[in-house]
Amino acid sequence: MQTLLARLREGNDPVDDRVRALLLGTLYTQPTSLAIGAINGVASAVIAAYVTDNRLLVVASILLILIAVTRVALSHWIGRQTILPEHARRWETAYEIGAFSYSIMLGLIAALSIGLQVNGHVQVMTVAVALCYGTGIAARNAGRPNIAIGQLFLSLVPVIIALFYVGSLAYIVLAITVTLLVPAMMSISLNVFGTLRQSITEAQNNAELAERMQILARTDVVTGIANRAGLNHELTEKSLALPADRKLMLLWADLDRFKEVNDTLGHPVGDKVLAEVAKRLTEQAPKSATLARFGGDEFIMVCEIDARKQAEDIASHVLGEISRPFRLDGERLTVGASLGVALLPDDGADIATLMQCADLALYHAKVGGGQTVSFFDAAMTRDLVRRREIEAELRAAIQRDELSIFFQPIVDLETGRIRAFEALVRWFHPEKGELRPDEFIPVAEETGVIITLGNWITSQAAKACAQWPEDVSVAVNLSPAQIRAPGAALGIHNALREAGLDPSRLELEVTESLFLDDDENTGRFMDELSALGVRFALDDFGTGFSSLGYINKFPFKKIKVDRSFVSGPNVGRKSEAIIRAVAKMGSTLEMDIVAEGLETVEQVNAVRDAGCNLGQGYYFSRAVPDYLAVMLLARERDEHEPRQQVL
Repeated sequence: MQTLLARLREGNDPVDDRVRALLLGTLYTQPTSLAIGAINGVASAVIAAYVTDNRLLVVASILLILIAVTRVALSHWIGRQTILPEHARRWETAYEIGAFSYSIMLGLIAALSIGLQVNGHVQVMTVAVALCYGTGIAARNAGRPNIAIGQLFLSLVPVIIALFYVGSLAYIVLAITVTLLVPAMMSISLNVFGTLRQSITEAQNNAELAERMQILARTDVVTGIANRAGLNHELTEKSLALPADRKLMLLWADLDRFKEVNDTLGHPVGDKVLAEVAKRLTEQAPKSATLARFGGDEFIMVCEIDARKQAEDIASHVLGEISRPFRLDGERLTVGASLGVALLPDDGADIATLMQCADLALYHAKVGGGQTVSFFDAAMTRDLVRRREIEAELRAAIQRDELSIFFQPIVDLETGRIRAFEALVRWFHPEKGELRPDEFIPVAEETGVIITLGNWITSQAAKACAQWPEDVSVAVNLSPAQIRAPGAALGIHNALREAGLDPSRLELEVTESLFLDDDENTGRFMDELSALGVRFALDDFGTGFSSLGYINKFPFKKIKVDRSFVSGPNVGRKSEAIIRAVAKMGSTLEMDIVAEGLETVEQVNAVRDAGCNLGQGYYFSRAVPDYLAVMLLARERDEHEPRQQVL
């Protein structure tokens, strides 16, 4: 008995409300069985009252009927409701009142039948119903053992008392048997309850663990916001719940100079930058927005908006926040970002299309120089199709030898003799005719085709130069992507070796954009080839940033003054002064200074007087095929006077 009482107290310990709600649900899940039990009890009571015509039994029968009808009706109503954890105790109390009232009335009717010594058949019927109900309910309601055991006691204890009260030998033996039945049924109820409680608790724990694991699987560990899996889930949810009069904004951000931070300061600092960017995005995002780190240094924000103007404001604030300098571990960092924005349903009818549009808008923002916001436009799709078409055709053109190398002379302004040729690629498409370099070179750089193309140009230029007089060199433009490619220097080595060309006759022209992202690798590339004898020229001088710093740091032998200082719309006293300053610096550093874009004799005289020693432009010659370049050199060598008299 002590063990049973201890287990009963355990069952009455405070239980988690969710577990209580689930267990309580077992009381209401089978209203049909409750109705059958009520009908049996009511039928036995009515028969007992009718057969005996005893006033007490009649009153007890009427009360039992009222209680039974109320319980069945309440059970049917509650069975259709969702029992919330916070309301569990209220519904448990309501069930207890009905259950205990019905049990005590069944027990009293059986006890009255015994005590009043009514018809023996009626006694057997009422006692049997009370016993069956008490034992059956102990198992049915084991989900709440206090209710099950309470009903057991209330239905059987009056019968036991009445049996002992009459005191016949048969009744006493029956009373003892029923008394022993009580702890046995209590044990069964508690065992069933323990099994139910353990199963539900384990299920709850497993569900909570699964939920935590799901949250972890959808969360980026570095920033604490959603990862790609979490983003996909949220995008689906938001698109399904989007009201008809609202729009869904997808903002895709790509940090502009994050690779530089990782390479120079290390990944721990890079992770702090990512976490800070996530924090700033969180501060700028609307409350209902979803933020995700899509991978690497890319972030995505998704939120509902009313109109495009709201999207423009959000994007502008986000760009401003990301562009603010960071202060991390004593370092002041400026990262910046490119942003692409697309709207649903304006730009796409589904999530997949929306993602593609935002990605394409981001691509245009990056191509435009970064640090800007680009909203999707249908023209971007046409442009992308065109670029992909050019990429595929360019790869094929290299294999089919549709590309040609033309050479534009670089002339000594004092003697008029050709000192070098710049190698320029030309593409003569069999169907579309000649394609301009500004159409296919940017595509080649963006897709990586420039690496193959650049190596091919270098190889062809070196082979052509090997056929020229030894005092004539060839200049080849190098793309930053080509230089950063693995084995870039080896590709130059191979081109020189295959052509049998002296490395000192090869000039590699680079622009200042090369140094913005990758000083260290670029420096190694230039140092390696300079040691071999290859010369380097700084192209488009004056259009970038910190040019003097690059000249001081890297082994340049030639500077090419950009054509905008020679023949551009702003040519004047300022541009002339700049050319003079550059020429003076070149003379001091023993560097050649090339003036690009020369078209008139007046421009030639002006740059020569300013101190430039080399010139290039249509005044001397357009770019010509290799055989015409050979003819120019041959004619020049045959003449006693310089080919072009410079006035």
